[in-house]
Amino acid sequence: MAIFFTADTHFNHAGALALYRRPFASVAEMNAAMIARWNETVGPEDEVWHLGDFALKTNAADAAALLRALNGRKHLIQGNNDPADIAGLPEWSSSQAYIEIEADGRSAVLCHFAFRTWNAMKKGALNLHGHSHGRLKPLPRQADVGVDVRDFRPVRLAELHSG
Repeated sequence: MAIFFTADTHFNHAGALALYRRPFASVAEMNAAMIARWNETVGPEDEVWHLGDFALKTNAADAAALLRALNGRKHLIQGNNDPADIAGLPEWSSSQAYIEIEADGRSAVLCHFAFRTWNAMKKGALNLHGHSHGRLKPLPRQADVGVDVRDFRPVRLAELHSG
């Protein structure tokens, strides 16, 4: 089982195309590309930590269908655009605003938002986040795992240049 991280998919969000300069002609093309890239990357037994802003302008039933279309066991770290009905879907293995985990032998602090300081920072812990869509200069051992800076697919810790 591999562990992956992603954020800011903004499934169904037409505004994301222009706002984040996504290279897709339509929302349908964006959704299809992100589902395909996710499933090319993540296997059915893998674990994915989604660090917020999963789907916008989407009802819970459609969000659940999207989750079922994606490989892996999925955890949500709630973002500012994750309403309670989507954050509470049973398709998520867990849902919370913040968590500290061990992944690939590293301590990681996960939140939708980037931190200036975080627990165990001086002991080598990483801070993985979304929200900034690649527009925030990272600190050492900090990485934006959002799709806009990660080829629209989840990534493993080894792929991050976070120090």
